[in-house]
Amino acid sequence: MSTAPRLTALDALHRSLGATMTDFAGWDMPLRYASERDEHHAVRTRAGLFDLSHMGEITVTGPEAAAFLSYALVGNIATVGNGRARYTMIVQEDGGIVDDLIVYRLGETEYMVVANAGNAQIVLDALTGRVGGFDAEVRDDRDAYALLAVQGPESPAIMKAVTDADLDGLKYYAGLPGTVAGVPALIARTGYTGEDGFELFVAPEHAEQLWRALTEAGAPHGLIPCGLSCRDTLRLEAGMPLYGHELTTALTPFDAGLGRVVKFEKEGDFVGREALRAAAERAETAPPRKLVGLIAEGRRVPRAGFPVVADSKVIGEVTSGAPSPTLGKPIAMAYVDAAFAAPGTEGVGVDVRGTHEPYEVVALPFYKRQK
Repeated sequence: MSTAPRLTALDALHRSLGATMTDFAGWDMPLRYASERDEHHAVRTRAGLFDLSHMGEITVTGPEAAAFLSYALVGNIATVGNGRARYTMIVQEDGGIVDDLIVYRLGETEYMVVANAGNAQIVLDALTGRVGGFDAEVRDDRDAYALLAVQGPESPAIMKAVTDADLDGLKYYAGLPGTVAGVPALIARTGYTGEDGFELFVAPEHAEQLWRALTEAGAPHGLIPCGLSCRDTLRLEAGMPLYGHELTTALTPFDAGLGRVVKFEKEGDFVGREALRAAAERAETAPPRKLVGLIAEGRRVPRAGFPVVADSKVIGEVTSGAPSPTLGKPIAMAYVDAAFAAPGTEGVGVDVRGTHEPYEVVALPFYKRQK
């Protein structure tokens, strides 16, 4: 028996704008409004407005909230300053990645953990199962927030038209409470597109008012509504991993090239420490595969699961692939044998439905914005 998808507070508005909707992680979400290519280019050159209310917010409070999160996650949450955020991960005892997360410190003893939509319940269950013995409380706040994002080079100008919050002082990976278009919000600067931008956590009943105000303020700057399709090509160009593609329970952070998020030096034990120590040593001595970028020489688009080949042998697998609107060519991220991971390695191709298409191996990201 199938369950009806969940609807965000902006569902009716998306439909009124003619959005093509899709089921994503149990939510009915806008895939695109018109042209995904136009939406992609808008974010790269002007600004785009996203509904990200499917993300999962989990609040952790209490005198030992920081100590608990440092135990439950791989990062050192105790060193996150008030108003700052940190990218981190939650892993299994064997080091396999359960999800990648952003943790915001909202106050002296209050944190918000933001999980990917498809993993929100899994992360909530894991945190709840690990909190025993700590003077801390884990609270499911998924229904307490709607989440909007303004992304693109024009986003600071658009935001300054609707808030008097200190945006210039708001650093990357930070958040501050403020009022945006008359709506109380947590204003964060932790985007997933490779561009500057802001995320706005608000009460669901304020979501439509805020969307309309941002649309009006953004009109002179070329802002348009954007769906999940262009969000995927934007993050792919920026070399940002997506859970279920570049990150899975079969991989540790070291396998994914993200060992930097694991902080062995922090105080106390943490879940997965022993397995991750072994994974770190393996990665130093003989990494089995590395995550690389691939740029097509032809026009055929690689998709997740396609084999990467060299000398008629399979040397890896594509994790994400799509046409790149910015580069004008198909691109992919893939895990390949370490011997073939150096940028410029010759003879590498992707098996696209039986045909070995030539690809250039490049370092990630494919695209980096000019600051």
